[in-house]
Amino acid sequence: MPKKIEWTPTARADLRRINRETALRILEGLARFLFTEEGDVKLLKGTEPKQYRLRVGNYRIRFYDLGNTVQILSVRHRREAYR
Repeated sequence: MPKKIEWTPTARADLRRINRETALRILEGLARFLFTEEGDVKLLKGTEPKQYRLRVGNYRIRFYDLGNTVQILSVRHRREAYR
């Protein structure tokens, strides 16, 4: 059973700023991760609670894994994702 997605207002705004084609590719990458747990996911050091990032092309999705729910924190270009 796939995990549920919970979007923060910041993450929703981030996704809306991205062009449609790229945003769809990001959503496909996120869906693939949620259904199969495949993808370029890494635990970010120095974050409490534990924060993860999923890489989709030049974009990074930062999120919390809350068990059966994934809370999306931000969707940003790689040059902005870690500021």
